[in-house]
Amino acid sequence: MTTIHGFRLLKEQDIHEYHIKGRLYAHAKTGAELFSLSNDDENKVFGITFRTPPTDSTGVAHILEHSVLCGSRKYPVKEPFVELLKGSLQTFLNAFTYPDRTCYPVASQNLQDFYNLIDVYLDAVFYPRITRPIFEQEGWHYELNKLEEPLTYKGVVFNEMKGAYSSPDQVLSEYVLESLFPDNPYGFDSGGDPKVIPMLTFEQFQAFHEQYYHPSNARIFFYGDDDPRERLRIMDGWLREFEPREVQSDIRPQPMFQQAKWLARRFMSPEEEEGKSRGMATLNWVLGETREVDTTFALRILEYILLGMPASPLRKTLIDSGLGEDLAGEGLGNELRQTYFSTGLKGIDVGNSEKVEKLILETLEGLVEKGIDPRTVKAAVNTLEFALRENNTGQFPRGLSLMLRAMTTWLYGSDPFAILTFERPLKNIRSQLKNSPGFFESLIKHLLLENQHRVTLILEPDTDLQQKDLAREKRTLEQARSGMGTEDIRKTVENTRELKRLQGLPDSPEALAKIPRLKLDEISKTDKVIPVETSTHAGVKHLFHDLYTNGIVYFDLGMDLHVLPGKYLPYVPLFGRAFIEMGTEKEDFVSLTQRIREKTGGLTSVPFSSVHRDRETAVTWLFLRGKALVARAGDLIDILKDVLLTVRLDNRERFKQMLLEEKAGLEQGIVPGGHRFVNLRLRSHFSEAHWAAEQMGGISYLFFLRKLIQRVEDDWPGVLRTLETMRGILVRRPNMILNVTLDEKNGSKIGPLVTKFLETLPKSPVKREPWAKTSLPSFEGMTIPSRINYVGKGTDLYSEGYRFHGSALVISRYLQTGWLWEKVRVQGGAYGAFCMFDRLSGVLSLVSYRDPNVLETLDAFDSMANFLKELKLDDEERIKSIIGAIGGLDGPLLPDAKGHISMIRHLCGDSDGDRQHMREEVLQTSTNHFRDFAGNLEALRRGGMVKVMGSGETIASLNENHPDWLQVVKVL
Repeated sequence: MTTIHGFRLLKEQDIHEYHIKGRLYAHAKTGAELFSLSNDDENKVFGITFRTPPTDSTGVAHILEHSVLCGSRKYPVKEPFVELLKGSLQTFLNAFTYPDRTCYPVASQNLQDFYNLIDVYLDAVFYPRITRPIFEQEGWHYELNKLEEPLTYKGVVFNEMKGAYSSPDQVLSEYVLESLFPDNPYGFDSGGDPKVIPMLTFEQFQAFHEQYYHPSNARIFFYGDDDPRERLRIMDGWLREFEPREVQSDIRPQPMFQQAKWLARRFMSPEEEEGKSRGMATLNWVLGETREVDTTFALRILEYILLGMPASPLRKTLIDSGLGEDLAGEGLGNELRQTYFSTGLKGIDVGNSEKVEKLILETLEGLVEKGIDPRTVKAAVNTLEFALRENNTGQFPRGLSLMLRAMTTWLYGSDPFAILTFERPLKNIRSQLKNSPGFFESLIKHLLLENQHRVTLILEPDTDLQQKDLAREKRTLEQARSGMGTEDIRKTVENTRELKRLQGLPDSPEALAKIPRLKLDEISKTDKVIPVETSTHAGVKHLFHDLYTNGIVYFDLGMDLHVLPGKYLPYVPLFGRAFIEMGTEKEDFVSLTQRIREKTGGLTSVPFSSVHRDRETAVTWLFLRGKALVARAGDLIDILKDVLLTVRLDNRERFKQMLLEEKAGLEQGIVPGGHRFVNLRLRSHFSEAHWAAEQMGGISYLFFLRKLIQRVEDDWPGVLRTLETMRGILVRRPNMILNVTLDEKNGSKIGPLVTKFLETLPKSPVKREPWAKTSLPSFEGMTIPSRINYVGKGTDLYSEGYRFHGSALVISRYLQTGWLWEKVRVQGGAYGAFCMFDRLSGVLSLVSYRDPNVLETLDAFDSMANFLKELKLDDEERIKSIIGAIGGLDGPLLPDAKGHISMIRHLCGDSDGDRQHMREEVLQTSTNHFRDFAGNLEALRRGGMVKVMGSGETIASLNENHPDWLQVVKVL
């Protein structure tokens, strides 16, 4: 058999669905498989994946994922990963630890940059410097600064997983796998259980890399418009250095249970309210193998039938029951060897757990006996087919999405083409539906009702769990210290100091020079321009973007919120959902949902708030965003007309359900995403736009929702009047904008439909309302049940006299990937830290993520001014930072995103000329700009506001040592 650069071709196939030429190869010497997908996408993707099944919950695979990116044979610097973040045009740069694999993907639109990224990542995985200090930094170590101090744990992954175990939803996901797969690797936590992580030894860590990070255990992926033969040449250059090896990494399937089980676990919870024990109850099944492609596709549709729409029968029954606040469970899990299904309710009284179980089973039995509404089936099939054809991955590279999908068959010895070529399984499913009308009912019967591999999992809230965990950890550390002799304690102190010394050592210029990077003359000097035509139709401003969309029309219909009194802002997210999820005068919300999913690619509501470049009042809008095949554009327009003009807002129970879902969703997002809430809370002090955003999506919004629940009970007529008033004010032509993204040929076809639609809307005049910002305490301690913190500090640089220059984007990126990474992540042990500058508002905010510290992090924030003052920035670092900033400006956008962001720029006064000028300033950034910016950081140090989110004990301790410093706000 002919070989090309050491690779044998195993299979070649056109993936017509995505206009891709696919080839599957095997490396002749090592057996490594390579999946090569070629098309015209300039956002190129590479990934190398190793099967890494854990045998315990020490998190060894996760710690290794972090550690291999901390220097290698060819690139002996502390953080090649960070050096790439600083100075690459990368559009994706990260790594993932799954329950059975570790993936290392990169992406870039620039060919040379793409090859650079591949080179660094391959050297990292095959030849890493996995030294003991790196293991201790990224995994765990005992920290002891002085002989008399108590012993503590430190480590990036250790703290990351402390944060993960503070999130009830993440804990639920872990317990679901543990309960369903007790006899295979999925029963362990590949991320690491904080109680178990300190059991991992350095020797075990090293051995894990030696065992699994070998080409014979690798699956290599390429995608995009780069030369497919060069891919093989590059990889052979790396792989031929290795000898073939038998790697035992197969994932054995979990034997099926013969009897259903019932398990109860506990999770960290805030104090109970009104005696209500707010827990979770889920039913969970193992279904089959993901490599059974037809079944997997059918299960994706079945999941959507049961849970995917507000009107889906199982979802609706659970929500209507009033037993809980929102759905719990992942739904269909189809990324591992065996698929599983998990659903239930959160926010329940745990005494009602049996009722939840009974309700789920009875609902499924009813669907089998009475049949599923054919419109619901049709809507689900259309939704999946539309999503597959559109392949809209947002900011996530399309190639990476295809890689992750392919892994669900490829990783387990099956065909990677099978899951990507979706026409055949969809055709088979349509044929089954035609020939066997009870097809999905049969799946429910055989895979759910008759399947004894079922676990009823109850998560009980434990308000003392945080204290119990802290006490357990304290005892463990005290026992460890008591087992140490005097010499061991002294060595621990020395080790702590030595680790900090190594962390503080700068990389040598010679080592840094080895990291490949682009040159400035390889960077485009011209900003990317999105085509836009502006006109007025029936008194409504109309933007049109002539872009190729593969036969899909994208609509953004916007309503200016500044015509509302400010007190109505917190209603906006629910009001937007009401258009789509409460039905119309002719259709209840079930029928409306079915119609939307049958006829279109979806309709969503999205609030937006930003500063305008040239005025103080906020640019704040509510958008209804819809999409459909061009042939269905009329259906989409008819739906928009019906929901705007005839929406029924008077269904109190339905509105209350939406309200409970909204509250539960916000609450579940706080612990894993505390940095976002801290950042929003900080920024709300400094501009009307940020204040409005916080009212519609921050902690203030959560507090509003909690009060509104009671108002719906006590004063529904008053709430309804507010909603009707909002509709009467917002749904007026002078208050609207319509944004359409489509190619010119198809755009001209739907133009008359658009005009006719707009003419049906009320044309009454509107007036803008002034908003009075409500004030918040400048220094807040927001309490949540978490063993980890989120720390923020921010200020308005424009109020301090700073005027924007493009260099600020370079400097803020440099500070995030340099100073903050070193001080807050590497030395402080936090999972991450961000330096964010909003050039429209002038707000600079610094925020840490999953942080064991507070005061040390604030000190790192405050020390940035001196750091910049004393910075001796060489030309290499300056250029690297410029390139990284340009990469941030030039991220790839899919057609719908291009059209939407062009409209946002138009509304915010952010012209193409302004953006080109900013780009030129970025490219001209000098060392003087860095030093000059230190004064702005001095203003942050002196007058910045502080927000800390963490446990009540942490906030109380801070206030004890700094009396009345933080005003305490109980969030959860």
